[in-house]
Amino acid sequence: MIKISLPDGSIKEFESGATAMEVAKSISEGFARNVISAKFNDTIIETSTPLTTDGSLILYTWNDKEGKKAFWHSTSHVMAQAIEALYPGSKLTIGPAIENGFYYDVDFGERKISENDFKEIENKMLEIARGKHDFKMRAVSKEEALNYYKEQNNPFKVELIENLEDGTITFCDHDTFTDLCRGGHIPNTGIIKAVKLMSAAGAYWRGNENNPQLTRVYGTSFPKQKDLKEYLELLEEAKKRDHRKLGKELELFTFSKRVGQGLPLWLPKGAALRERLENFLKKAQKTAGYEMVVTPHIGQKELYETSGHYEKYGADSFQPILTPHEGEEFLLKPMNCPHHCEIYNSAPWSYRDLPKRFAEFGTVYRYEQSGELHGLTRVRGFTQDDAHIFCTPDQLDSEFKKVIDLTLYVFDSLGFTDFTAQVSLRDPDNKEKYIGSDEVWEKAENAILSAAKEKGLKYVVETGEAAFYGPKLDFMVKDALGRSWQLGTIQVDYNLPERFDLTYKGSDNETHRPVMIHRAPFGSMERFIAVLLENTGGNFPLWLMPEQAIILSLSEKYEKYSQKVLSLLENNEIRALANHRNDTIGKKIREAEMSKIPYMLIVGEQEEKDGTVSVRKHGEGDIGTMPIEEFAELINNEIKKTLKAFEV
Repeated sequence: MIKISLPDGSIKEFESGATAMEVAKSISEGFARNVISAKFNDTIIETSTPLTTDGSLILYTWNDKEGKKAFWHSTSHVMAQAIEALYPGSKLTIGPAIENGFYYDVDFGERKISENDFKEIENKMLEIARGKHDFKMRAVSKEEALNYYKEQNNPFKVELIENLEDGTITFCDHDTFTDLCRGGHIPNTGIIKAVKLMSAAGAYWRGNENNPQLTRVYGTSFPKQKDLKEYLELLEEAKKRDHRKLGKELELFTFSKRVGQGLPLWLPKGAALRERLENFLKKAQKTAGYEMVVTPHIGQKELYETSGHYEKYGADSFQPILTPHEGEEFLLKPMNCPHHCEIYNSAPWSYRDLPKRFAEFGTVYRYEQSGELHGLTRVRGFTQDDAHIFCTPDQLDSEFKKVIDLTLYVFDSLGFTDFTAQVSLRDPDNKEKYIGSDEVWEKAENAILSAAKEKGLKYVVETGEAAFYGPKLDFMVKDALGRSWQLGTIQVDYNLPERFDLTYKGSDNETHRPVMIHRAPFGSMERFIAVLLENTGGNFPLWLMPEQAIILSLSEKYEKYSQKVLSLLENNEIRALANHRNDTIGKKIREAEMSKIPYMLIVGEQEEKDGTVSVRKHGEGDIGTMPIEEFAELINNEIKKTLKAFEV
């Protein structure tokens, strides 16, 4: 008999050889019908895999992230089978699950695949799915695997197998189709009820432009047709909210090929928006005891060798800048933290001086691959709302919680209410990816877990997602379309203080190492603004809007009164502009609505006579006529309600 531990803490006994699906059926037949994947002792398995030892079992349904991953990976196999059937001679390479679907890289030879071919492939996939074919894993020898793909004349699979060790190679079979695969599938193809191919794009084999170019076919699938319909409707809404489209319409930012890919140019309205966000955070940070610093955009290569950034990222980043002085090399700043360590090192500190909280809106540069660049969400130059706190070990807990409070204040002020905290830990099986001893990692990880629990955060634990120098607490924000984005981050670091020889004098008059907290509530200004744009559809909170009101005169006759209204609003610190053009009032209102200006103030003969404005609200219509002072009070009260002061 074997003992199986379940997530609810219960332990069940089964005969050795029982499968994950049999465990699911022992819970309930109804539950088992929804189980599509499983994890045993932290390893993803098939639901048909025999369990032969004691262990922990997690059963996944479509509603779980791992369940969706297995579903989409399985569908990629079905798409590969359909492509082989429809386009004989095509060579398959890899087909993983990705967020919201899957892709498969295929060498179609001389054929060109386009969206015109998608319907035929989709129909073939559904035909295969209806066969309810079981996914079955089997181990094969390296020789057998190589011979199989050599017979198929598939050099891509042969290359993959040559890099695998004998005894670790498995094939997955369903219907008449076989594929090289590590596993992680749904029970059978019949669970796939709806498929949609989304796009096709070029992709170099293994991401190397010196290798052959393949066709990457993207798709998605669902267990119900209704789910696919809802997803496609969400995508249509996402197109309307695309931050690249809105950024252009609202004149916030642009890109230039001459300047370079992934390097955004902020237009006047966008620069003003950034400035308001910066001032908002600076004010809260001042209350919380932060001091602003400024560091250069470059640093000597030695600085990043000391921090470990060059060893970890140097080969894939912007390359060193050579100066006329022989042997002198600089790097574009990839991180602000080494610079802040040197600021700390510029003076001796006592335990009475700590914590020191240095904050900066610092621009950093990282060479993202051109295929990964996407508007403001993936760029090569971006500004972090970075701060580094240097504190004693005894202060770590309270300082970490204060940073959580500040991050929650930022999210609340900007309307981000749907988020999950992610505790990102080191991968214990791959420690060479990280710097520092087991002891300091254990301390840092425990500090984060303790703070997250005490603050009552809804959090998940992700192993292997830590920064190379320490674990972190990431805030995964869901936007209006249900997509998750990593924005704010807080990290505990015992390693950089060691590398930079940071010290303070303790109450015992001995020298000690401070602990370092890295934190950025926005994350990067670029990504934060992109997510904010898509979440709000450009309808920012009133305090953040580039223009909070626009005065629309019924004719040029009322230009003088419009100017008077404009001056009164500006005196009340309300951002406004006036439209005196000789257009119809209907056209002026439409333009203001398109520009997402929150309030429209219509003025004509009666308003001039009474000293009033006729007020329309964006997306709602008329809300009445009122004195100018009353309107100013209405706006300022609305802002105060949304934007409360940060309290320590």
